[in-house]
Amino acid sequence: MSKGSRNNNSRIEAGVHHGTHIDAPLHFIADGKSIESLPLEVLVGRVTVVALPDVDMITASALDSVSLPSDSERILFKTSNSDLWDDLGHEYRLDCVTVAPDAARRLVDRGVRLVGVDYLSIEEYDLEGNATHKTLLGAGVVIVEGLDLRNVDAGTYEMACLPIKITGSDGAPARVVLWRDN
Repeated sequence: MSKGSRNNNSRIEAGVHHGTHIDAPLHFIADGKSIESLPLEVLVGRVTVVALPDVDMITASALDSVSLPSDSERILFKTSNSDLWDDLGHEYRLDCVTVAPDAARRLVDRGVRLVGVDYLSIEEYDLEGNATHKTLLGAGVVIVEGLDLRNVDAGTYEMACLPIKITGSDGAPARVVLWRDN
């Protein structure tokens, strides 16, 4: 408008796996569901935020060390990665806390339907075979990456995690909000 236009009109250009985003099964499973096919009942509902501030990797044994409600279908992991969001200009960290393949298998076996992490990937960089992604996505588990959990305490919340509806896409940016049900 400062240049004489009647309105402002912003533009964005980015890949679907930037910022807070959801991985659809199609991201690593050739015939997997695309983003618009994900069931809304998985993306909205009660979620458990699990704090694991002292682990270098989320393993099955790390999961065994915390008390998870037996009916937890949605889990978000808050780790030391959350501190990285204090500097948005930082380089991508290859040493970020990720979910190990054995933990991915444990989550699937527990019936978890959505897993979120507080950094840009759920999986160790260049993990051969992409076992974490393939285990979760192959079982239909929705992955949420890039969560900013700095100001979120461990506990139970309600969550809305809604991706941009991009037909045929392997992922999409999402707005994720948590609130306590009083």
